[in-house]
Amino acid sequence: MANIINRSVDTVWNWVNERAPGMMPAYRKHMSEYYAPKNFNIWYIFGVLSIVVLVNQILTGIFLTMHFKPSAAEAFASVEYIMRDVEWGWLIRYMHSTGASLFFIVVYLHMFRGMMYGSYKKPRELVWLLGMVIYLVLMAEAFLGYVLPWGQMSYWGAKVIISLFGAIPVIGVGLTEWIMGDYNPGDATLNRFFALHVIALPLVLLLLVVLHIFALHEVGSNNPDGVEIKKGPKGNRWSPNAPADGIPFHPYYTVKDTFYVGFFLILAAFIIFFAPAFGGWFLEHDNFTEANPLVTPAHIKPVWYFTPYYAMLRVVPSFFGIKLWGVLVMFGAIVMLFLLPWLDRSQVKSYRYRGVLSWAMLMMFVVSFLWLAKIGAGPGTDPTEAIIGRVLTFLYFAFFISMPVWTKLDRTKPVPERVTMHD
Repeated sequence: MANIINRSVDTVWNWVNERAPGMMPAYRKHMSEYYAPKNFNIWYIFGVLSIVVLVNQILTGIFLTMHFKPSAAEAFASVEYIMRDVEWGWLIRYMHSTGASLFFIVVYLHMFRGMMYGSYKKPRELVWLLGMVIYLVLMAEAFLGYVLPWGQMSYWGAKVIISLFGAIPVIGVGLTEWIMGDYNPGDATLNRFFALHVIALPLVLLLLVVLHIFALHEVGSNNPDGVEIKKGPKGNRWSPNAPADGIPFHPYYTVKDTFYVGFFLILAAFIIFFAPAFGGWFLEHDNFTEANPLVTPAHIKPVWYFTPYYAMLRVVPSFFGIKLWGVLVMFGAIVMLFLLPWLDRSQVKSYRYRGVLSWAMLMMFVVSFLWLAKIGAGPGTDPTEAIIGRVLTFLYFAFFISMPVWTKLDRTKPVPERVTMHD
């Protein structure tokens, strides 16, 4: 029986390979003959997990579009219909809403791993830049999707965020009206946001992910030691020309990643079934109330993954009546991440072989980012919190602006010539 199955599989595979001869070389290049460093640790699973969540978002999004109506009069009711009357609609909706937050969790951890092990340094600058563009597109995609349910926080969040463009001199007011399609968020806003969220940005996101992976596989993966395995000795049990410190991505890392994907899906299932709102962090309580332009929520705040930048926007005061400074600081915080490959002047890639100064600065950055997220999620009425937010914003930018200095001054440890296998 096994021989019959194997012969059938070989027959089908040969038939496909004869008609698409480029598939097998592509498979070998990116899977069975792509040699990844053999010392990957748990920090290297978040790239795969982000792809898993992306697939979940696309599939659940397709089912949600079958019943959602992008109109100010019907959007909220259509979401209620999905939740209450569509068979398993509540599960699909919660898989999508929870998936959005899980997407940002794994992406933030993926970015932090890149910072910690120097995955943005030469020759991987393009890989990092493509990843940052993915991050920007993902933020836009999440914002557009957040508006669609047309709850109270969706409406007022859209109004606040789109109004930021009004701070741009000369063209600001016209640009704001052009984005909304009206003077206030309404039918035109929902229709264009729906089109962008469902069609345009997912296509861009998929293209960028493919380019990100291709760019990575051209230069090879980084590792916790920051050692280039391509420059090391050649020859292993699979190929005499392959890096000695590399192992085939498939089946070794695909099997390992499958275990972590299964564990991740179990955690996601617990959240979906027992705490889909996650205490108001994944789904705000105000968004379970239909949008009302005449009633402003007590505290307008974005979803948790935008709160660090929202805190920066809120704590920066207006100078001479101009609100543009907060907007510039908020967008500047994202731009700084793009510049990371050229700001870091250290001769050592991985923080594993950097000194105390580098670790202290990295921890300062993490604490500043997380604390700003907490401030941005709050009501913003405490003047002391505003002062703390300004200090944290200063520390956030100080991490990047002073990076050329402290990466040069920091004492580093000797980097091994070949990868090590310790945790």
